[in-house]
Amino acid sequence: MSTLTFDFSGRTAIVTGAARGIGLELARRLHESGAATFLLDYDGDEVRAVAADLGAAGALVADVAQTADVAAAVEACVEQTGRLDIVVNNAGILRDALLWKLTDEDWDAVLGVHLGGTFRMTRAAVPHFRAQKYGRVVNVTSYTGLHGNTGQANYAAAKAGLIGFTKTAAKELARFGVTVNAVSPNADTRMISSVPEEKKAELAALIPMGYFADASEMAAAVAFLASEEAGYITGTVLPIDGGLSM
Repeated sequence: MSTLTFDFSGRTAIVTGAARGIGLELARRLHESGAATFLLDYDGDEVRAVAADLGAAGALVADVAQTADVAAAVEACVEQTGRLDIVVNNAGILRDALLWKLTDEDWDAVLGVHLGGTFRMTRAAVPHFRAQKYGRVVNVTSYTGLHGNTGQANYAAAKAGLIGFTKTAAKELARFGVTVNAVSPNADTRMISSVPEEKKAELAALIPMGYFADASEMAAAVAFLASEEAGYITGTVLPIDGGLSM
């Protein structure tokens, strides 16, 4: 079976939350397609190890909820390659609890990483995008952002907010040759793997395709949205979920 590829030679990319799971697979695809790819994660030891194993351009250790961390990461990336073309905002955390048990700290932490991190990374990239008259932003949202999920009011609010942010940023940045899109993935990540097999089978039965995708199956769609070929697509939310959201 042939593999869909895009040429990212001469492009520089940052993928956040890239130490494992979907983020790592997205970074792998961009790297293998020629981009100077920087893997960013809060877990310094793990992101350095996987970036070295991949042969990527570098590892960036940062908390995307912190403006100074984000600014330093973008500066380090541009210092090394002279540019920044692609930002994939994938970093996320979970702090699940029923609404009446959810603390201020857990609410703020989840929104700070998912929504605040996407805002900070995108904002930091914009001066470089504007100077180049080119840029690609791909944000990772979720089915939960549209449909909700018990025990995840903070996560659902953050992911729903990402959709509004994506569409607004797309409108504001289009004049500079920048596209901003989102994907809504459904992959067999560590979060799914921790679900008991019986419950996992029940969840898989709700998916028209009948299974949870491998994280690598998200990569082709993200690579497309990050490519030059997708230059007339902006402000969209692409489900990569086997038909779950139909």
